Amino acid sequence: MVKVRLGIIGSAFSSNLHAEALEDVPEVAVVAACSPNRKHVEEFARKWKIGSVETDYRKLLERKDIDAVVVGIPNDLHRAVTVAAAEAGKHVILEKPIAHTLSDADAMVAACKKHGVKLLYAETICFSPKYVRAKKLIAEGAIGELYMVKQGEKHSGPHSDWFYDVRRSGGGAIMDMGCHGIEWARWMYGKPKPKSVVAHCQRVLHTKRTKGEDNSVVILEFEGGGIAVIEDSWAKHGGMDDRIELYGTEGVVYCDLLHGSSMETYSRTGYGYAVEKAGETKGWTFTVFEEAHIYGFPHEMRHFVRSILDQETPRETGDDGRATLEIIYAAYESAGTGKRVTWPYKPKHPDQVPVNAWLKA
Repeated sequence: MVKVRLGIIGSAFSSNLHAEALEDVPEVAVVAACSPNRKHVEEFARKWKIGSVETDYRKLLERKDIDAVVVGIPNDLHRAVTVAAAEAGKHVILEKPIAHTLSDADAMVAACKKHGVKLLYAETICFSPKYVRAKKLIAEGAIGELYMVKQGEKHSGPHSDWFYDVRRSGGGAIMDMGCHGIEWARWMYGKPKPKSVVAHCQRVLHTKRTKGEDNSVVILEFEGGGIAVIEDSWAKHGGMDDRIELYGTEGVVYCDLLHGSSMETYSRTGYGYAVEKAGETKGWTFTVFEEAHIYGFPHEMRHFVRSILDQETPRETGDDGRATLEIIYAAYESAGTGKRVTWPYKPKHPDQVPVNAWLKA
């Protein structure tokens, strides 16, 4: 079997999910892991039985035994690593969002096209088995013509400090999780062009920790009339919550990604892990199992690897990540001005982080 030889750049939360998912992809050989923190990356490599480590991504990209890289690092570092990977002839599987500015995203997409490598945009909820089944129901005509979709992702805040620094992340809940819902909505409707965006942002829980929003609502209208309502929050306690609703002229679909795939557990003493972002495990909790599978990481990675081998056509690309980021810019502008933003749309400051449109309003 022909195998894609991968290097993993990053060794924190998302990289652990990537490494776990790749264990279910027979067409892959994970050759090396890279992180500037040697102790951390060595622990990561031992955990996932990766035979080699690097502390400089440039060294990893120089290696002849690597065909592609999986990038799971802070948003502000995406451009440098992706452009360098393209110049080294490596395909890139990139964790969302594509970048923290639109200028960076454009440079990344252009570099990968120039050097003939694939830029694969890791948007997991377009691969989550439940949500894939929901899309198939739409294609089968189960609920008639789709006219409104809703997606919500909510928890009490990210796991790493850099998320709260808008200079590095680009924004708050919309940037972190709204990118999921926006691309998922585009995918559900067949990726039409956007028509307008209305958004509202607020900061209610992490008022001292970040300048970004920790609660948001985005209403996105597409050409053809379809509407998407996207709710994201860093202010909801009790662990991760991810749900969708699909409304058609002949029916409706409700889907809870995690709770319907978990065990209801009561514990007086608490236990180790329930679900992503759950603060404690005393009392009643929803205990997940096969979490990476539920989210769709193995399905995503299997598809991307087969895309690198030219066995499948990429479903999520750098162009999709760029389109999502443009909508995020428009959402922050709407939240800042209190007005609907319409297309054709060009951000006023594509070289600045998108949340500035809200912060400076």
